[in-house]
Amino acid sequence: MPKSEMAAETATGLAARIRSKEISPIEVVDDVIARIEAVNPKINAVVVKGYDDAREAAKAAEKAVITGEPLGPLHGVPIVIKDNFDHKAGWVTTFGGIRALKDYVADRSCTFTDRMEKAGAIVVGKANSPVFGFRGTCDNYLFGPSHNPFDLGRNTGGSSGGSAGAVAAGLVPLAEGTDGGGSIRIPAAWCGVYGFKASFGRTPLATRPNAFANISPFIFEGPLTRTVGDAALALSVQAGFEPRDPFSIGGAFDPLGALARPIAGMRIAYTRDYGIFPVDPRVAAVADAAVKAFEDLGAHVEEVTPRITHNQRALSDVWCRFIAPQSLYAVEAFKREGIDLLRDHPADLPPELRTWIEIGRDLTVVDMLRDEVVRTEVFDAISDVFDTYDLLVSPTLPCLAVPNADDGNTIGPSEINGEAVDPLIGWCMTYLMNFTGHPAASLPAGLVDNLPVGLQIAGRRLADEDVLAASAAFEQARPWMSTYERLDL
Repeated sequence: MPKSEMAAETATGLAARIRSKEISPIEVVDDVIARIEAVNPKINAVVVKGYDDAREAAKAAEKAVITGEPLGPLHGVPIVIKDNFDHKAGWVTTFGGIRALKDYVADRSCTFTDRMEKAGAIVVGKANSPVFGFRGTCDNYLFGPSHNPFDLGRNTGGSSGGSAGAVAAGLVPLAEGTDGGGSIRIPAAWCGVYGFKASFGRTPLATRPNAFANISPFIFEGPLTRTVGDAALALSVQAGFEPRDPFSIGGAFDPLGALARPIAGMRIAYTRDYGIFPVDPRVAAVADAAVKAFEDLGAHVEEVTPRITHNQRALSDVWCRFIAPQSLYAVEAFKREGIDLLRDHPADLPPELRTWIEIGRDLTVVDMLRDEVVRTEVFDAISDVFDTYDLLVSPTLPCLAVPNADDGNTIGPSEINGEAVDPLIGWCMTYLMNFTGHPAASLPAGLVDNLPVGLQIAGRRLADEDVLAASAAFEQARPWMSTYERLDL
């Protein structure tokens, strides 16, 4: 199979061709490894390579095809997972490029890895991420930044930046993202791919040692793909009740069936800025044009301004105060294992992260409850929109991809349209949906100077199928696959 064919293939297409014996899992995995070796030096997306394990898994997958064993929906499909709090047992996990953890080996697999492998997928490597995922860009001191396939001088976005870059560049058709403030949707927007964050509880996240760690803010695992259909296929595997996740839900969920559902008659709310974020006019213009596709498909689109009372700087600080104690806990956990990051390896952690860790150390219970009240006000404002509308659409991000730094510490913009924003997360409109737990996806809306712009589609709680239906309808009306032909990789 030619390399160019592999780069353009979907997960759905690969699985079908493997099942029909048109191609073999061994051939596919070898092809993917060759493409990673050829292209990855340009984009720095895959930072941990598991080629030996992948080749062994491909041999087992090939045997299963030949002998007629039952095959999972992703049988033989190569994927990458994220190098952060996301593990494959026996593989190195650096938690986002921490130099002191360059040889740290995980003793268990995360839920995403476990379910994908049970469905037949083959993990070929782990993708770049910032330290502890504590920012909306992808860079660290161990591996350096990921480079955007649309402009190698710019960042992929984060924190699942390596995953999004690998998918955009055609290294793999499917990659894992995690999302605590937009970390699936942010890089999806900047890399021009599709990223889906489910309703909280829809896709289980059975973290250990703390199974209750994923609620402030709501944290998710989810797919990054080039097509909505591939994301739906991944969700059909990933979703479902998990007894080891105290927040996991079951019930009927048909992501693949949602793809063919018409959206005529849907009521769609559109906001450029949620009433609080500064937005680059070029981004707003692309989003304004993109949202018209829903009107062309028979939906009713109306502009709204959610009644959010706090400004964007206050809300981004709330998000950081939610995440900071989790980062502090991670540091303390490594200390108990004999790795004192703050004492012995402070230069491994970005200064912005160290500052927030110290803030987290000083937070009181009253401080945290006060922030939960602010979060509740955001939840109510978003819920008010869904009292009337089926979907809430906006630009995913208010700005274009930023240039990479050369010191391992790329951050986002400090201002947009002359208004100051927190360069870690304050420019990411995505974190509102991590306050609330609503399903949300980012899809490619268009280009500005060859840089992708994302459109976020959010739905009512547990109405994930509405988001998938609207995404698939948009993709059919305004397909984006041709944008990948622009990449000179």
